[in-house]
Amino acid sequence: MKGTKGRRRFIDYPRRGREGLRRWLPSWRLVAGTFGVGIVGVAGLFALVYVNIGIPNENDLAGREATVYYWADGSQMVSVGPVNRQNISLDKVPDSVESAVIAAENATFYSDSGVSLKGIARAVVNMVSGEEAQGGSTITQQYVKNTYLSQDQTVTRKIREFVIALKVNNQKSKQEILRGYLNTSWFGRGSYGIQAAAHAYYGIDAQRLNPGQAALLAALLKGAEQYDPGLGKASHERAVTRWKWILDRQVETGAMSAAERAKYRVFPEPRALEKPTSQAGQTGYLVDVANKFIKSGSGLTDKDLALGGYRIHTTFDKQRTRRLEKAVTAVRKRDLDPKKRKADAFVEFGAASVRPRDGAIVALYGGTDATRHFNNNADTTAVPAGSAFKPFVLAAALQQQAEELGTKPVPVGRETSPSSDLVGALMQGENPPFVKAGQRIGLARIRHLALAAGLHKESLARLEPTFPLGTSAPSAIRLASAYTTFANGGEHADPYAVSRVTHDGRPVDGFDRPAPEQVLTPDVAQQVTGALEGWGWRTLGPDPVRSTDGKGEDGPHGAGGGQRVYLPVAAGGSEPGDRMKSAWFIGTAQGAGGATGPGIRPDRAPGAGDGNEPTTAVTVFRNKPGAPELLPMQGVGGPGTGLGTSLPPRVWAAYQDAS
Repeated sequence: MKGTKGRRRFIDYPRRGREGLRRWLPSWRLVAGTFGVGIVGVAGLFALVYVNIGIPNENDLAGREATVYYWADGSQMVSVGPVNRQNISLDKVPDSVESAVIAAENATFYSDSGVSLKGIARAVVNMVSGEEAQGGSTITQQYVKNTYLSQDQTVTRKIREFVIALKVNNQKSKQEILRGYLNTSWFGRGSYGIQAAAHAYYGIDAQRLNPGQAALLAALLKGAEQYDPGLGKASHERAVTRWKWILDRQVETGAMSAAERAKYRVFPEPRALEKPTSQAGQTGYLVDVANKFIKSGSGLTDKDLALGGYRIHTTFDKQRTRRLEKAVTAVRKRDLDPKKRKADAFVEFGAASVRPRDGAIVALYGGTDATRHFNNNADTTAVPAGSAFKPFVLAAALQQQAEELGTKPVPVGRETSPSSDLVGALMQGENPPFVKAGQRIGLARIRHLALAAGLHKESLARLEPTFPLGTSAPSAIRLASAYTTFANGGEHADPYAVSRVTHDGRPVDGFDRPAPEQVLTPDVAQQVTGALEGWGWRTLGPDPVRSTDGKGEDGPHGAGGGQRVYLPVAAGGSEPGDRMKSAWFIGTAQGAGGATGPGIRPDRAPGAGDGNEPTTAVTVFRNKPGAPELLPMQGVGGPGTGLGTSLPPRVWAAYQDAS
């Protein structure tokens, strides 16, 4: 253009006087200039952000409201809280605690600027990519998150954390920051702060902690749900490994001498887990199951729940829960006598009731008392299912048969049915036909069906020839849930314990219920139900849990009830002879009319009901605290109990009749 030839451009790009590729390659001056402008821009933006983000008021953890749990009818079950936290000054904290925490969390604490650029960058990248926003935070940043911010994992929150951490580091001493961090950190077992943690784990004040105990509490800062040694074998192993590392790390950083380290070779086992007295009886077990469901559905953690302010509406039926506890107590008192029979010692009961139509857990029995027997027997995956697993083998066989024939399954009572042998073996307690069925059907197909029916993968045994015999160990909750598939026309709804949750008056997401899935065809479900009803009567006797005169003791197992008919779904022990380690009974109750009435689906199995009557699983086993394996069942309840196998149906019958 006339008048512009030879005039220098402000940005010489594309480059004048160059041809080909060189025309499009920027000069070093352009690159350097652009980089410089970028640096200035970022610095300016950071300055703007730094000026506009102030240090907010501290969160008042102690002022949080308690978390309240409600029964299904809306009445209050229990209030948990307020926050378990006791602030203490740093002079009440041993140097060993300070050394262990700094070695574990932030070795450069006393020399750094309070932030970790590398950690922030990694967290932001992880969040943008949808991964968990992991660590790398300094003690100052963690203190800021605990004290001034929410626990949300967002890019905005991480930027605010970074800026506030810089300001806090400039305005507070390192001692003040460390004191605040130790008083606000989550250590698990409902404890916020080092003082509450010292009492929760060792029953002492923080100032009495020794270096070995201090190292374990420091290990918990990485995640109490993973490193509390009282939460199972895997957690215990993780805790020991990290405990050793923290002690060694203190030697590396010069905070502890090798000679001092050598004094702590034995892992300082903490005290047993305890429940507050407000969670005595079955309440603690109910809260545990509710919390487990909340954490899996909403992503909330124990740490979040411990902060309080939640309103948790459960599916637990108050009357059914009390009836179930009353039934177990009555059977234990009547049939077990540890002073008279050694075999009656260490006998444990577990039970759960699940509503077929939607999977609601309406009742459970977790043990004698949650404050004394912490393990939840209704939710344990340590008890083999035994013969109670065989119906899934039968269902898989019927389903395969229907697919191969392209028609409805042949009634199992006919000689032409390939599944007739399995029904006969089920009623006679024979194992070889089920082993053969596993070979014919394929163990993977049986496992697939069991998973689809609601059993957890972690509870299923290895796919070995004995897999169809019940070597898997599902919980009572999961086994009851899986059996609802048979009672619900082949449909299965995942079990759940919480219907809704609010926090500070606002609903918490994650509690929408998925629609039930069709796991079996209605015809197959009907075939299995029919076989199970026959098995129940055949296995337990001609009148196992039926009372027709209302006196309550006319049946061979003493099940009262008065003019009601019960349809057993399943009964069975774990293993024959001296290997038997458990006994199970899974049942559902219906009126004599069974197959008719409002709400009954026409394609549902006779006797299946309307989906409101719960399916209940009851298990009995022997477990000595600290023992690696279950004890044998021989002699439990005396010679007339069939290795204890009559105890679960007695509990079930008493549960139905309890008022």
